[in-house]
Amino acid sequence: MRRTDRFIIKGANSLWQLYHTVPFSKVVKNFIVLQVARYTPFLPVKNWMYRRFLGMDIGPRTAFALMAMPDVMFPEKIKVGQNSIIGYNTTILTHEYLTKEYRLGEVVIGADVMIGANSTILPGVHIGDGATIGAGSVVHKDVAPGSVVGGNPLHTLRRGENS
Repeated sequence: MRRTDRFIIKGANSLWQLYHTVPFSKVVKNFIVLQVARYTPFLPVKNWMYRRFLGMDIGPRTAFALMAMPDVMFPEKIKVGQNSIIGYNTTILTHEYLTKEYRLGEVVIGADVMIGANSTILPGVHIGDGATIGAGSVVHKDVAPGSVVGGNPLHTLRRGENS
């Protein structure tokens, strides 16, 4: 099971109750910052925006490719080590809104990680240093350091030396 905190709700599904869980003003601010950053071709500027305005913990020389999409509601729960690459159009989620509950979980991406284009990282996942995620993958569980994984469902293509 991923590392998420569960919050049971009553009444309408949890997405209908969104603004009881996160302030509307925060979502608007984050949305604007994310849309500008997604199209910014200058990696240092993009990382500065993520750190300064969204509270993300991003290591030096990490590259978020064009259109990468960090979580709009809880981006401060994303940590990325140094020298990692987050591929084109990758989505990193730290929340899940379900019919009877919502879940929040920190996403930790290690150093020297390569995440292929169009991947989705789900809440509560830890990706170890030096791991490689194949393009189009759905990362629903932890990835060991140095491993190569891919697909949906996610499967290991090569195990890391320490796993």
